[in-house]
Amino acid sequence: MGGITLKALMIVGLLLLVLGVLSFFVPFPHYEHHGFNVGDAHVGVTTRHDEGVRPVFSILLVVVGAGLMIAGRKN
Repeated sequence: MGGITLKALMIVGLLLLVLGVLSFFVPFPHYEHHGFNVGDAHVGVTTRHDEGVRPVFSILLVVVGAGLMIAGRKN
């Protein structure tokens, strides 16, 4: 039973590590709709901004992922 738990920790740690590294490079799109109504008509513009994850969160994901991988390895 302990081997399954260690393997799960290793997999979760690897997943968090990969997500943390990817979050440094891959921006996430963010859409905003700006508009106003003129009578029955609606005039609007949709804008797109590429936003990255804050570096502190990326570093935290990498550190936690590496820690879980270390905790999940078999001695």
